[in-house]
Amino acid sequence: MMRASKVAAAVLLVLGCLNIAHAADAPKIELRVSDVWDDDYPTVRALRNMGELLSQRTKGRITLKVFSGGALGSEKETIEQVKLGALDIIRVNSSALNNTCPMTVVPALPFLFRSIDHMHKALDGAPGEQILKSCEKDGFIGLAYYDSGARSIYAKKPVHSIADTKGMKIRVQPSDMWVSVANAMGANATPMPLGEVYTGLKTGLIDAAENNIPSYEGAKHFEVVKYYSKTEHSMAPEMVMFSAKKWATLSKADQALVKEAAKSSVIQNRKYWADRENQSLAKVTAAGSIIVSDVDKKSFQDAMGPVYAKFVTTDEAKALVKAIQDVK
Repeated sequence: MMRASKVAAAVLLVLGCLNIAHAADAPKIELRVSDVWDDDYPTVRALRNMGELLSQRTKGRITLKVFSGGALGSEKETIEQVKLGALDIIRVNSSALNNTCPMTVVPALPFLFRSIDHMHKALDGAPGEQILKSCEKDGFIGLAYYDSGARSIYAKKPVHSIADTKGMKIRVQPSDMWVSVANAMGANATPMPLGEVYTGLKTGLIDAAENNIPSYEGAKHFEVVKYYSKTEHSMAPEMVMFSAKKWATLSKADQALVKEAAKSSVIQNRKYWADRENQSLAKVTAAGSIIVSDVDKKSFQDAMGPVYAKFVTTDEAKALVKAIQDVK
């Protein structure tokens, strides 16, 4: 009996040594991730946090190399790179994925979320997981949602109601849905990459744009248009997406590590975002921007029926919208 125990112990020791050797010999993995914002932006900081967590939990075996400032191209360009497997991870606004992964239209719908807290609850729960899962057939593994705040209109004049946006040339993200949202406001939608908006506003090519406060500040748009009107028409989240082609090359254990690190980074992102919103608001108001709070949101909300009719057409999408609206 003693001899059997010694033999068993010896076998376990050998297996343990083999596992240690295997872990030591496992190839290092460097994952490349793209973001169009600069290093101090909340989404980029959260991606770096995800990388730190991965490195810590794998003792440096898996690392994340973050390319910020649009170094690898626009959101549209990097989406294509991820789909082809030429890039591992992207952080993009959900609206940028609308034409590629249809269910991402839902969280970008105008006035879908009642508040930031409602958005968090819905996206942290079953509705959010359903959207991420739906992108797998399109070449993406959804990892997490990052905050993007509430989007509002900023222009050279205040916007108090939908009457003020009639005929206004508003820059929108290059997506069919955002064109429809602006058109529903009675505006002339002008799709344009983010990098061209400053010049467009300065030269009068466009009258207005719409985005969150940190983007209004971070892209320096507050330098050329001073009225930020809180229409808060959308809370479209940011999404962190992994290339399905590259994902298939990872072990199940490594896939789990990546997902866990991404989910953990969401906590930091929300903290970074809240801090940045406060900082950005203070900066733009100190520079002379006027925050217009007395906005008749209902006048905008009542005009969005055609947008929902156009983009929420399948039973699946309708059920998802209802599931989100039912989240308390």
